Amino acid sequence: MALRRISLASWVLIAIAAGLFVGFVFPDAARHFEIATSIFLRLIRSVIAPVLFGVLVSAAGRARSANEFGSLALRAVIYFELVTASALLIGWVAVAIAKPGSSFHYVASAAAATAPPVTDLITAAFPTSILDAMARGDILQIVLFTSLFAAACTAIGERSRAVTRFAEALTAVSFQYTRYIMYLAPLAVFASIANTLAQNGATALGGLANFVVTAWMAQVFFALLVFGGSLWFARIPLLRFLEHAEAPVLVGFATTSSAAALPQTLESLQAMGVPPRVVGIVTPLSLSLNMTGSCVHLAMGAMFAAQTAGLALTLPQQLAILGVLKLTSKGVAGIPRANLVILSGLFATFHLPAEVLPVLLGVDALIDPVRTSVNVLGHFVAAPVIARLDRGSASAPLSA
Repeated sequence: MALRRISLASWVLIAIAAGLFVGFVFPDAARHFEIATSIFLRLIRSVIAPVLFGVLVSAAGRARSANEFGSLALRAVIYFELVTASALLIGWVAVAIAKPGSSFHYVASAAAATAPPVTDLITAAFPTSILDAMARGDILQIVLFTSLFAAACTAIGERSRAVTRFAEALTAVSFQYTRYIMYLAPLAVFASIANTLAQNGATALGGLANFVVTAWMAQVFFALLVFGGSLWFARIPLLRFLEHAEAPVLVGFATTSSAAALPQTLESLQAMGVPPRVVGIVTPLSLSLNMTGSCVHLAMGAMFAAQTAGLALTLPQQLAILGVLKLTSKGVAGIPRANLVILSGLFATFHLPAEVLPVLLGVDALIDPVRTSVNVLGHFVAAPVIARLDRGSASAPLSA
């Protein structure tokens, strides 16, 4: 009974400690632990297609209602696109500068080392068969097909109701399926950490520590630069903002859950003086479209994987990776270990070493609090900023 009360994050930390011990003391045995990691990665890949299809198509139903809000929703979406693009760039550049992946040595597919022409990248994004794309886990083709399919559902209105309901049910089932897979996470982390130390030696620990420190610095830098700049641009008093934002951000930090901080976020926004109309429209959209902390982390994970394989990505490859992350980061709030699912599909598509995933999962518990805090802070910043930019909502209570 006592074992059931131990959280997944605690089990992962225990697995890290055990993996470090075995990797140092029994390196020859640790080199044979790859089977546990391989099984875990195969199961993660198996859920990519249903998650993406369910999330993007079910979002079509929400898009119909969002269109009714006109300019306010449009301003919100434009703002979300700008800040999430900034988050991806900052995460990407942070790892490019710190180079935490240079301490590791994984082998990427030969296809990853060869830069295809831009025309090939564009052509390869269009599926000839969605079933084939799902079977291969081709995230580019899945996202493109599903986006067009979702747009078609939106266009025909109520006649697509049955399809979007099926997508919502598929999403819920996929969430539960992912939770089952995560029961194997501690074993996969143990095997990966032990094998990594056996293969790379103690230098791997320095690389992991470098990645964690870089992650915290990148998240804080992003919050100061982008959120601080947004508040300054909207002329929102900083001290007044911090007074109301403190509670929801602390809840997010302590629980590592944006959903757990939502009630406090809504209450604090209204207490701050943000019009209820804005809170009711912007905050739900933000939960799906504005996961800025996750965007920082996704870009870092992708660049980290490229560094572990010693890849010098070309500009078209980098733009393609960031473009895919921009699309796949939408609408996955609430999926357990959503970042892992997204990166798994990305690595498979761009032939990056999948062995990096359990390593990232191993240190995720050390990064998750700041990543979630930035997500929550992003939701809290969005409503007052957009209220200021919306002519019908720029009301006096937001002033000092």
